[in-house]
Formats: sequence, structure tokens, C-alpha cells
Amino acid sequence: MIHTIENNFLTVEITHKGAEICSIKSKKTNQEFMWDANPDIWGSHAPVLFPIIGMLKDEHYQYKGKTYNIPKHGFIRNNELLKVEQQSQDSITLKYAYDDESLKMYPFKFIFHINFMLVDNTLHVNHKVENIGDEEMLFSLGGHPGFKCPLKENESYTDYYIEFEHEETAPNWTLASNGLLSGKSEPLLSNTSILPLHESLFDNDALILKNLKSRKASLKNKNNNTVLSVSYPDFNYLGIWAKPAAPFVCIEPWLGITDADATDGQFESKEGILKLLPKDSFTANFNISIEEE
Repeated sequence: MIHTIENNFLTVEITHKGAEICSIKSKKTNQEFMWDANPDIWGSHAPVLFPIIGMLKDEHYQYKGKTYNIPKHGFIRNNELLKVEQQSQDSITLKYAYDDESLKMYPFKFIFHINFMLVDNTLHVNHKVENIGDEEMLFSLGGHPGFKCPLKENESYTDYYIEFEHEETAPNWTLASNGLLSGKSEPLLSNTSILPLHESLFDNDALILKNLKSRKASLKNKNNNTVLSVSYPDFNYLGIWAKPAAPFVCIEPWLGITDADATDGQFESKEGILKLLPKDSFTANFNISIEEE
């Protein structure tokens, strides 16, 4: 099932399964901006990441003496049990509440809400996590939207670049071959706001950036200026990724990060883990703005 929201600027489609943005289309030009989830390359559009980001070392974690397993990127991704909480012409909210199956993977009682709302040329993606249990809740949260790149057949990948809001000096925190943080970094940005895209940029998996000054990253075309911007005021990690030589790029705001190879496996000590008191709630949002000539 696909849910559609629209306004005078954009038409947006969201899958019921997993609440993925699967289409952002301009009403002015009919241009599609989202990756088409070609299963031969990468069969997703924009996974929702909760309550973990990335992978767990040895596919499990420890909490209060018990061992649990959560799939890569969590269990909202590919989840068919989401329910529509609210829908109007330009907004929809989906939610997922804990159940017996989630408790086997994740021992916390919660309600997860994700709202998609159009305001002019911007899609607001709003997350709300409620801890309805009696103990402190631990979680991570993030987005993984994949954008078509290049947009048009007569363009090349190298016509595009990502521009950050501010000049940055930031390394890439590298992943080991097992998909875990290696504990090492390599130079990436040095007093620049520009990250050129090229087909070998992701040969060693995702680029992982921490503690950027910027809270906006824009996908731009050297010939046609800005294509779209992702602003992420509430997120302090950023992933940038594509399959090598694939015609898309993901700009991923994260609150949390994949396990380190050197992790002790304790959920409480996982890098970037968030803590939420009983009966409390947490909100975070990122926005995707389409910027056409």
C-alpha cells in the first residue's frame, strides 16, 4: 500500500510497509527525486532507522544480563504492522507500538510515531518516541533517504556534489569489512564545504561524519545549481552513502551509529545511544527541500 500526500508544489508517496518515502515529485516539472529501489542495486528508498542504526557486533547486544538481537537498522524498516494515526491532504502520521514480538528483540515499551508533512517545497519528517514503560529506555534514531543522482539521462554522477552549510574540517570515520566502525578515520573534508561525487567515493562503504558545524547538506549540480537540501537540526551524525557506481546518493541524518568493532556489546555503552525517562517523549525532525530553478 502506498500513501500519497500533496500540495501545490510536490506530490509525495510513502510506503505503508516501513514508512519509506518512495517518491518526491515536482508538480512544476514532473521530476522524480527519489531513488527507485531497483532490487538489483539497492532495494530500498528511504529506510526509517529505529531503535538502532547500522549493525550490532555479532548480531546481538547485552542489556541487564540478557542477550537480544535486532536486525540491521532496526525493526521499523520493512515493518508491515504500522498503523495510520492521522492523514490529510498534505500530512500523514504512521505509528508502531511495542508488542510481544518487539519485546523479544528490544525490552522496552514504547510508541513510535513518524509524521510526513508538506509545507510549500519542503517535506518535514517528524519523529516522536514515547517511553510508556516504567524504566529508562535506550534507542537510536535516523533517516536513510536515497536520492536519484544523476536526475537526467544526459547528466553524469560527477556533475553533482554535496555542499555543506559551513566550511568543515572533518574526517571520515571508516567502517571495517564487517560493517562495524573500525576505530580509525581518514581525511575527508579540509576547510571546505564541498564534497564532489564520483563513482569510487563509496568503494569502502558509507562516509560517516561526526560533530559537523553544518545542519544542512545540499545536493547540487555544477551546471544547474541546487537540486535539493536536507536540513537536520536535531541530528549530530551524518552518513553519506551509495552502492559503488550506482545512480543515487543517500544523505542520512542519524542520532546514533553502528557498533564499533571494539564494542563491549553492552547496550548502555553503545556510542550515540539516547536515553529516555519513563513516561517521557522525544522528538527529532529533518527536512527535505526541493529547490528548482
